[in-house]
Amino acid sequence: RGTVRLELRCVREDAAPLVLDSHPTLTVLRARLLPGSGDAPEPSLTFESRPFASYGDALLVHLPRPPRAGQRISLEIDYEAGEGPGVCWLAPEQTAGKQKPYMYTQGQAVLNRSVFPCFDTPSVKCTYSATVQVPEGFTAVMSATKWEKQKDNTFTFEMSQPIPSYLIALAVGDIVSADIGPRSRVWAEPCLIEAAKKEYDGVIEEFLAVGEKLFGPYVWGRYDILFMPPSFPFGGMENPCLTFLTPCLLAGDRSLADVIIHEISHSWFGNLVTNATWGEFWLNEGFTMYAQRRISSQVYGSAYTCLEAATGRALLRQHMDSSGEDHPLNKLRVAIEPGRWCLRLPLFAGVNPDDTYNETPYEKGYCFVSYLAHLVGDQSKFDAFLQAYVNRFKFQSITADDTLGFFLEYFPELKERGVDSIPGLEFDRWLNTPGWPPFLPDLSPGEQLMKPAEELAELWAAEGLNMEAIEAVDVTGWRTYQLVYFLDQILQKSPLPGGNVERLSKMYPKISKAQNAELRLRWCQIILKNNLEAEYSKVKDFLHSQGKQKYTLPLYRAMWAGPEPARALAMETFSATAPQLHINVQNYVKQILGLTGAE
Repeated sequence: RGTVRLELRCVREDAAPLVLDSHPTLTVLRARLLPGSGDAPEPSLTFESRPFASYGDALLVHLPRPPRAGQRISLEIDYEAGEGPGVCWLAPEQTAGKQKPYMYTQGQAVLNRSVFPCFDTPSVKCTYSATVQVPEGFTAVMSATKWEKQKDNTFTFEMSQPIPSYLIALAVGDIVSADIGPRSRVWAEPCLIEAAKKEYDGVIEEFLAVGEKLFGPYVWGRYDILFMPPSFPFGGMENPCLTFLTPCLLAGDRSLADVIIHEISHSWFGNLVTNATWGEFWLNEGFTMYAQRRISSQVYGSAYTCLEAATGRALLRQHMDSSGEDHPLNKLRVAIEPGRWCLRLPLFAGVNPDDTYNETPYEKGYCFVSYLAHLVGDQSKFDAFLQAYVNRFKFQSITADDTLGFFLEYFPELKERGVDSIPGLEFDRWLNTPGWPPFLPDLSPGEQLMKPAEELAELWAAEGLNMEAIEAVDVTGWRTYQLVYFLDQILQKSPLPGGNVERLSKMYPKISKAQNAELRLRWCQIILKNNLEAEYSKVKDFLHSQGKQKYTLPLYRAMWAGPEPARALAMETFSATAPQLHINVQNYVKQILGLTGAE
């Protein structure tokens, strides 16, 4: 239960009624104007909810008279929320500690309208402050630049930089913190805090420093991490000042510590410069993938970074093969046309913004940014462009036309050459044509790591195994993405000849018994592709241990595409784990399994 106070400025005449985003699960109790709004304070304003789209309602607040352009209004709305898709309530058994309940919010893409009435669009940015009272024995944290504990277990927060509504995030639970750097700490349940500190101590500052050198100042003050309960559906959520992270990254050997580079890169691309609409999500994710790989190149070298990018390309190939290259979501500019509200008629059309979450905006977006760098032809000049781009558009929400217009303005010689309309590589084709990227960046520096993995996979795919050649390859020094690349090759060649996967499992316990989630995912996919029923328990255990969307959905797709025992495993596992999954992930799995009630 809460009160939201919106301090608004009217930008044009006759902007009445005031239309906010809301949700059928959110109950508005009262709305009123506060003193200083240009009118005498009203004891209560009339309001109503109207259908808007499948993912929310329009909340109409009727003001006493239409505000003048430039007029400031303070509006207070009392409401109750909590049953909607933006708020996750976890029972104690769904947490790592299994002692106390937990709650968190997840705003991206359009879910915060079920947490509080707001302008739930990335095109609007604002500062915010919050006062949160929670029961004794619990701690509240938010995506804010200032955090303070008051008496009565009340916490106050302030975000002094303007952000879009989807980045406002709250978590409440039995959580504690530990410092891991000069401007970073980890937050986690008490049973995870030591593992989190050990895994990330000193790691964040190195990545932040490289990011600042490449893209300009880090403007958010602190960079803290909250390790979430296992049901958290994403790898990470880049809430400013406080990234929410999956506990899947706590591999125990720092083998997945570099995954945080992606979330750190959002500090410039996504959080500071933001896509104005979810139809151009690649502006957030394609630039972030590029930034992540620039930081990784500086820290780990180009060979390892190109290898990681090759695994990303393989994920894009898998995605396009399963969805079909011509699927409209495989464009960089997706037509999201939600119900447009008009005074008499709600109109429903277009795509739910949450459904744009797939490999295309990430990896095809990365290819487009890489193509822009290729056109420039000089890495240091393109790095300087990225700094200028961040500086020009910081704290703004922009479109692809803004981005590409600035690119051509920054490089007038490229504009003169007409690089935006090179046949087959036109900017318009990149944005509006579905399918495989028309340009792929050169990943050949990774070949020194890829080639041994490819050769080893060939040996394992042979009818008669050459064990002498296999044993001559030492994989003990291979880092995570070299092993991932090897397993991707095995998966592509699966099903392998009879008995080969069983022997591979025995030969490499480092892979078949790994705790590293990226390796576990691939191993589970290989088990399913090869109908290895003896190891089905590993698939079940992995799906019971976490609820990350990127790991969960491919495994359900693989089970459902398999023989009857695999389908039975899917139904049994979903029946047991559904309550611990995020509502969106539940619905996606229901769609895969053809269950009624899927949204």
